[in-house]
Amino acid sequence: MPTVYDFDAQTIDGRTVPLRQYEGKVLLIVNTASACGFTPQFAGLEELHQRYGDQGLVVLGFPCNQFAGQDPGSNDEIASFCQLNYGVSFPMMAKVDVNGAQASPLYRWLCAEAPGLLGSKAIKWNFTKFLVGKDGQVIRRYAPQDTPAKLAGDVEAALQA
Repeated sequence: MPTVYDFDAQTIDGRTVPLRQYEGKVLLIVNTASACGFTPQFAGLEELHQRYGDQGLVVLGFPCNQFAGQDPGSNDEIASFCQLNYGVSFPMMAKVDVNGAQASPLYRWLCAEAPGLLGSKAIKWNFTKFLVGKDGQVIRRYAPQDTPAKLAGDVEAALQA
């Protein structure tokens, strides 16, 4: 049975990293955008990263420009925006597609493992979140309007599991 550790991702600065490097950690994987109504969630994601990082949480941001063109910048521009405006210090990955023929294999797997409302496999909007347990399996999918603070209890439970 596949786990998140079977996938690679490209960092925002272009390096390929095996997600296996996060084995035994709890992951919060989020498709982000720099010009979205939910963009202020970067602050909450950073807060989760700061609060639980030492306990084993890794937040991974995946910029995506598939929703109303809300992340049109280059990877360098996105990295600068996130750092300057929200002090993001958690790993940001290279821009990806999360839906359609060009969707990243990781996102195809995440959507299959944790379908959305009414069983939909598609990502509906920016800041959809997936909580992945230490075993590499998806625990839960969260809607864009679910704030990072609202996830704290589930993050704590996953860290203690």
